[in-house]
Order: sequence, then C-alpha cells, then structure tokens
Amino acid sequence: MAFDFGFQRFGEEEEEDEEFDSQFRGSLRDGLIMLIDCTKPMFDVEDEDEDESFFQLCVRCCKTTLQNKIISSERDLLGVVFFGTEKSKNPNDFKNIYIYQDLDQPGAPRILELEELCNENYKTFTVDYGHSSAFSLSEALWTCQNMFANSPQKVNSKRILLFTCNDNPHEGNQQLQRQAKTKASDLNETGVDLELMHLQIPGSTFDVSKFYKDLLYNDDDEVTELADPAEKLEELLTRVRSKDHKKRAWRYSTLTLGEGLSLGVGVYNLVRPCTKPYPVKLDKKTNEELKSHTKTYLKETGEVLMPQDLKKRQTYGGKAIEFENEEVDLIKRFDPAGLYLMGFKPKTSLKIYYKVKPSSFIYPDEKNVIGSTTLFTALLRKCIDREVVPYCKYIPGKSSPPRFVVLLPQEEELDEHKVQIRPPGFHVIFLPFADDIRKVKVEQTVKADSDQINAAKEVLKKLQFTYSAESFENPVLQKHWRNIEALALDRDTAEEMTDYTLPDEDRIKKRAGDAIDNFKDLVFPEGYVPGAKRKAAGGGGDSGAKRAKTEAAAAAIDLKKEAQAGRLGKLTVPILKEKIKENGIACTGTKKADLIDAICAHYDVGV
Repeated sequence: MAFDFGFQRFGEEEEEDEEFDSQFRGSLRDGLIMLIDCTKPMFDVEDEDEDESFFQLCVRCCKTTLQNKIISSERDLLGVVFFGTEKSKNPNDFKNIYIYQDLDQPGAPRILELEELCNENYKTFTVDYGHSSAFSLSEALWTCQNMFANSPQKVNSKRILLFTCNDNPHEGNQQLQRQAKTKASDLNETGVDLELMHLQIPGSTFDVSKFYKDLLYNDDDEVTELADPAEKLEELLTRVRSKDHKKRAWRYSTLTLGEGLSLGVGVYNLVRPCTKPYPVKLDKKTNEELKSHTKTYLKETGEVLMPQDLKKRQTYGGKAIEFENEEVDLIKRFDPAGLYLMGFKPKTSLKIYYKVKPSSFIYPDEKNVIGSTTLFTALLRKCIDREVVPYCKYIPGKSSPPRFVVLLPQEEELDEHKVQIRPPGFHVIFLPFADDIRKVKVEQTVKADSDQINAAKEVLKKLQFTYSAESFENPVLQKHWRNIEALALDRDTAEEMTDYTLPDEDRIKKRAGDAIDNFKDLVFPEGYVPGAKRKAAGGGGDSGAKRAKTEAAAAAIDLKKEAQAGRLGKLTVPILKEKIKENGIACTGTKKADLIDAICAHYDVGV
C-alpha cells in the first residue's frame, strides 16, 4: 500500500525521528537510463524542414525528463546511451554503443547539450556518430547495467527506457536474440526494470511478439498488449514542475486503549505546504557553498561559552527565574509520546469549527507491535458501525505538549478496477482548548427576502464544479521555477505561465450569466455597476455636493468679525479659501496658517 504523504511539523518543536532517519537516509536516490536506437530508420522523415524524426522526439523526451527531475528530485541520477552508432564510447569497448551522457545528477549544461542535439546537431549526426545495424542489444543492456553498478552513489531503484522503432532488431540471428534475452533476465534478477518505448512507423504496427516479448515478459507471464505509444511519450514530454515527496511515515507511535493494551500505529501527514527552496549562501570569490558556525561569547570577557555554560531565564512577578537546560526539558515533558484513549462520543459531537490545524492520518504498524493490524481493524469497524469517534490525549514527541484529538474513522474505498482510492484508517483531528475559542460579535444587517435567496441559490447551482487539487498549480511556485530555469539555461525570458487560480470569466458568463444578472437586479439598485465609484444624485458627484455645502457655510460667515474676534483658526481650509476668493484677498500660500496670515494682513488685525 502506497501513501503519498510528506512531512510537516505543524508548529511542534523540531526533533529528530530515529525511526525513519536510519531507515530512509541515503536510500532515496533513483536511477534512470535512456537507451536510444540510433539506426537509420530512426532519422527517416518525409520533409526535414517540417517533420520531426523519431530520434529528435526521443532526445526531446530526455531533455524534458531532465528538466522535470531537477525540480521533482534533483538527487536522482540520469544517463543517455546510444546504440546502433558507427562510433563507440563505453568502458567495455563494445562496438556500436556510445554513452552520450554518464549516469549523473541532472544539470543545466546537460539540458543545453540535449537541446542543441535535438535542434541542430542531429543534422550532422551521421558524420559525428554514424549509423550501424551491426550492434548487439545484449551489449547495450550490459553497458547500462555496468553504469548502475559502477555508480559512486547508492541507487535505490534502477530503470532503463528503451526507445526504438524496430520490432525485430536481430532478425535471423538467433545467437544475438538469445544473448539479449539472457541479459534481460539478468537485469530483472539484479533489480533493473526494462521498459519499452516503442515508436510506430506510419502505416505499420509494432509486433512485440517478434522479439521483445522475450525481453519484457517471463515464461509464466501473460503477454499483454503494449500501451499506446502516444500516451507514454506524451507523459514523458509533459513538463511537471512539482516536488516529489517521499512516501513515508512522519513518525511511529502507540495507541493505548487501556492498561496493558497498546497497538503500534504510523502517523502520516496527508497535506503539507510546498514552499520555495531555501537560498544557499555562496562565497563571493570562489562561488563555493558556505558552512555557517555559531559561537556564543561572554560580553564582558569575550570568552567562548559552551552549551552547558548557558542557562535560560524567565521573569515572573518582577523576579528573574533561572533554569538549567535539563530543567527546561523536564518542564516540557508530560507523559511518554503516544495516543491515550479517553473515551467515545457520537460522531455528531464533532463540529466543523473544532478543527484548529491540519489533521494527520494513522495506520497500523505491524513491525513494532505484532497484532496491531487485527486490533486496529476491529476498532475501526466498530467505530464505523456504531457511528462513534474515539477521543484521545495525543503527545506527538517526548518534548511536545499534550493535545486532545478525535480519531475520525475512514472506510477503504476502491474504484471499478478494485484499485484503492482511499485507505482505511483514522484521521487525527486536533481539538481546541477553552482558550482557543472566542466569541465573535455578529452585527445585525438587513436580511434578504425569499426572491433574493432563491436567485443566489440559482447562481451557486450553476457555478458548482468538482474540485481536484491536481487541477491547480501554485502560481507562485510555477513562476519561481520558470524564472530559475530561464536563468540557468541562459534564456532571455521565462516560459509563459498560466495562472489557473484566476476565474474563467467567459465560462462563468456562459454558465451563469442570466442568473447573475437576475441576482444583481434583485439585490442592487438600478444602474449599479460593480466596482464603480458611487456618485451623488444630479450627476455632480461627491465633489459637487461638497462644493455646494462649503459655499452655503461660507455665506453665513462675516470674515472681518471672525478675524477681529480671533476665531479664524476654527474655520476649515475650504471655507477660508472660499471667503478669500469672495473678498478678493491676495494670498500665495495654501496651508491654513498662510490663509489666516493673509486675512489678518488684509484687515490689519494682529494674529
């Protein structure tokens, strides 16, 4: 059973997880070799200026795969090998086999090299590498196997993609066919997967039974029809700018049902935020990666302090209370890590607003506690049948604070092909404490009538759609990856990006245009334009209304009396300006003080 779960610390303290560190560290690197047929039929096209040869298509697949790997899992190793060439380049001096790119991590120079080969250098391929049908597929597979074996990095999974349009490369030569079959069997025994990317020449079919069935299937396997090559190539050519999250448990814990009764569970995180990678600091002169070291000095003497020389302090009631590091650790600890059953309540007791953070998912762990699967399954089945949920105290780690959680049961769900869509288990939903709940004051507003409510329901009904997270890419990440790629490959501009989070206004108007217009007519006043500034009645706008109000206020004021009484400071700037204009007073300033000075000077009144 495979879970696409990642890691997330959900605000808890960072701490090492020995369970997965020792098991997964150093074994998460995959290897892939593209083995490309370079015989003459792979280069045949009707129009060289318009048509793309099979060889160019294969090189494009290699380039796109490298671009995807850089983002998804840059630690993986990839290589490109040609067979059927006149020239040779490999450690074993096999004829007609050329290692174009060694098994190594993907990088910008390798992508540019493949791009140049696909666009221009393929025209001189005959001169640079040549074509030959006197190759041995067994030796080509042997070369790929040696590349995996001689890799300095440990490779977790090994895969070979064989691109060819020839369904019977060793026709009439039983010895070469037997050697190829034997070598394919050796690859299978050593854990190397061989996949065929067959290319069909227009007007012909690729018959796997002629040769490749002996390479791809064992004697007891049923020979099945090969997948549509167009679909397999389309999958390779599709750019996917997404991180590849490893499928593993966040931590392993125990679920205690009572005294002396516990079962092992694995805790998984179904959803995790995907962020941009952190920048790496480089040396300005050598461009090498820097390693940071932190030291703590005593302010008075400059003495270097060790961790055991440090204490922590907290002020309480005006008094500084000091703690040793060991005391801080003891204060943080409550009980051993794990889930402790508190009791059961009806499923209806769980309110939607109780969820305060993303939930986790637990599944039985048979490795640590034998019999956990049987007990876990019985608990899950009874909770579903009786529609109850377990309430537990949950301590994720030894220094983590305790939380109350609800274990929401989930049944297993299969599709029409009996493939699992949702696994059976419990969602761990974190509950709020009393301090977390606040009362919100809801202001009383005008309530909508039945016609307006029905119009709103009609809009919602027409705009409903099935949400799928796979349909929406994070525009921030996509823009980031495109800009980084453009810089690495010396592009003038980044590849254009489509923001799928923006509303499709044309589609919305087509599906619910009439319903939206009807809703607007019922709710908003006549002539209302969403987003437009409201204007006062009579067409004068807000500025016209303010102007009329200022003139009315200024007309009732005797400016000379106000100046002599010393009350000019109580008048507003618009009124002062209006009276200055009305009495023809000369004034060069625009501030209130300048206006008052001009009026006082005009009437010869001291400020």
